[in-house]
Parts: sequence; C-alpha cells; structure tokens
Amino acid sequence: MVGLGPIEVLLHDETVSDILVNGPHSIYVERSGRLELTGLSFRNDAHVLHVAQRIASAAGRRVDESSPMMDARLADGSRVNVIIPPLSIRGCCISIRRFSRKPMDLAALLGGGSLSPELAGILRIAAHCRLNILVSGGTGAGKTTLLNALSAEIDQGERIVTIEDAAELRLRQPHVVQLETRQQNIEGHGQVTQRDLVRNALRMRPDRIIIGEVRGAEAFDMMQAMNTGHNGSMSTAHANSASDALARVENMILMADMNLPVQAIRGQIVSALDLAIHIERMRDGTRRITEVAAIDGLRDDVVTLLPLFAYRHTGENADGSLRGVFEPTGAQPRFLSRLAYYGLADRYLQSAGAAA
Repeated sequence: MVGLGPIEVLLHDETVSDILVNGPHSIYVERSGRLELTGLSFRNDAHVLHVAQRIASAAGRRVDESSPMMDARLADGSRVNVIIPPLSIRGCCISIRRFSRKPMDLAALLGGGSLSPELAGILRIAAHCRLNILVSGGTGAGKTTLLNALSAEIDQGERIVTIEDAAELRLRQPHVVQLETRQQNIEGHGQVTQRDLVRNALRMRPDRIIIGEVRGAEAFDMMQAMNTGHNGSMSTAHANSASDALARVENMILMADMNLPVQAIRGQIVSALDLAIHIERMRDGTRRITEVAAIDGLRDDVVTLLPLFAYRHTGENADGSLRGVFEPTGAQPRFLSRLAYYGLADRYLQSAGAAA
C-alpha cells in the first residue's frame, strides 16, 4: 500500500546495485556484478503498474498507454526506467540502477581494482588540467560512476553545469547547477531536450559542462561548447571501444542535420576532445578501465587515437576472479603543453612512463 511494494526492501540493501522487475513474478537483482533471482513478487500486473505510476508521479512524469516508456529517478538518486504494455509483452517492466550512497572517487575505484595507482594519477591530472574527456562503455559498465569519480577532482572554485535525462551525477563542489530534461505533456507540448539544455547552459557562464550521456544531436552542441572556452567538460557515450565512441559522436553530430561535411565534423571532434576513456564490465563482475587514449589528430581525414594505457588480461584466480595489468605505452600526447601550463607535465611523464 505504501512505498514501492515488494521491492522496497531491496532499495535498503546496500549490496544491491540493480533491481530488475520483469512482470509481477520475476524480480532479479545484481550483486557484485552478478544477477540473481529473488523470491519476491507483486500481486499481479496491476500492482506492478501501480508502483510504476507512483514512481512517475513522484518524479513529475507519467507512464500510461499514450506514454508507455519513462525515465526518472527516485528520491535517493537511483535511476529508473519503466516500459509497459503493449510495448512490453510480459507486462510492466521496471529497471532500477542504484548508486552507492558513499561518494565515489578515484581512490575508491583504485581500491576496487578498476585502475592502477599510475592510471589514477593520470586521470587526476587530466581532470585538474581541464582536459575535455569522453568516457565510453557498455550498459552497466560503470560510466557514470567513473564520471562521478573524475568530477571529484574538479577545483572547488569552478562553476559546473550538469545536463542529464534523469539527474544522477553527485558532484561535491559547492557551485553546481543541475539541469534535467522534461518530457512532453499530455497535449504533446512542453518537451525540453538535452540539446535545448546544452544551448541554455552556454548562457549560464559555466566553467565546465558535464553531460551525463550523449545520445543524439546534442553531441554537436557539446563539441561546440568544448571548442568555445569550456575546457574540462566531460560526457559519456555507449560504445564498445574508444575508437567506436568517436565514431558514435560523429554519427550523432550528423543526426543534428547541420549539413556539415564529414571532414569538418571530424576536425571539430579532434579540436574539442583531448582524452577518451573506455571502461568494461568483466565476466567476473568487476569493472575495469581497459583503454585510455589521447585524441591525436587527423590522418587521411580519419580521427586517430594515441594509446596511453591499456589493460592486459593475464589469467584467472582460483575463485574465478580475473587477473590483469594496466600497461602504460609511454606515448606523449599533444596535450602535454596544457599539462606544462598547470605545472604537471613532469608528474604526468613519471606516472605514464613516458620519455621526457
């Protein structure tokens, strides 16, 4: 009758990172990167729909036959997706992505084995020196968690504007403005997209703009922002590798219908982005950064990457966990002069194993 029915208890379980409701009698959770079926269930389809509509109402959104899909967030910051019949054959489905209540930083990721001490040092320098960063990875790979950790390295005196479909970033700086998209109303009016918010953010005197995830035409406006003095901006994108992420950004800019030639778009990407970071969820459930690459330039009209760090799998432990090492390439990126401006070039060269 109150709360979120049978899944309310799961929201108070700190070991649960995902709650997946596939109809009234199938509720899964993810713990330590692995899915498991719970013994919980709703009474019937109407009960699941009632809980979904309660979530929507609390978030100022709606889910019904005219709007059968919804993204929202709970009061604790958890991200929620709801899809109902007729789009969902098995009944109302609710997917909840929970985030740790403990603020995430690079030290916590280091303790979890997501990166090495040297790589953590490189990422701290990158965030502090206002490099423009794109984080890529698959669903549930830890992109938002890594973005939160990187944002923790931003100077306390900077003004940051965040843009998300459903606000889930948790920045600890004192001067943060969080913007969130809005769905259209019953009459089909009032929709505010990420692209609208990016354009508005440029008028808000931001030092940095952080977009939770680029999915469409807002990629063009993000590149424009990065190219017009908003250094240190960050975003994430779904992709299978760092190079795939750049190709996706290119395709998203084409979606903006700006009638730009491909060569001009690639030139914008090269001048806007400094660093691409790829993170993956391994088969043992752990999340690890597998690739860090600098955007190197254009070669034969193709965007080229300069690998800086790569994760190499070395074996498997008796408990099924994977072993591996984070190997620096020793390459010197083109943004080394920016690091020198902040007095951190030598520290970078030492951490990255690069020749001076």
